[in-house]
Amino acid sequence: MSLLKNRRGMTLIEIMIVLAIIGSIAALLIPNLTSSLDKSKVKEAKIQLTQVVNALQMYYTDCGKYPQSLEGLTAADSNCTNWGPQPYLEKKKLKDPFGNEFVYELNGSEYSLKSLGKDGREGGSAFNADITLDDAESK
Repeated sequence: MSLLKNRRGMTLIEIMIVLAIIGSIAALLIPNLTSSLDKSKVKEAKIQLTQVVNALQMYYTDCGKYPQSLEGLTAADSNCTNWGPQPYLEKKKLKDPFGNEFVYELNGSEYSLKSLGKDGREGGSAFNADITLDDAESK
């Protein structure tokens, strides 16, 4: 019987104090972790932009023009006799690290290419800002 009386569990107040400490630590660490994750995704987007540019240059070398859309880098183009034989880019590389498709616009013999950032919309600031070719070149 004396063994049962000496057993003691944690009181509700002790449990609440432990939870408050864990919550405080989490509140301090989570913003730093998400910020680091977003920062790494921006760097990855810059690297991917460079890869898409390289694929566009190879396509141009083989076909003498840029594709009408980025899909032209992943599947055979009937308007280009020298296409391939391998795709210039994997289909999954047509999306930025935030899960949005890269914005590619062809204007004659010039093109623009960008990622819309974390929010997937034009403009923005911080991690929501557009990532352009100029940003990719200044890694």
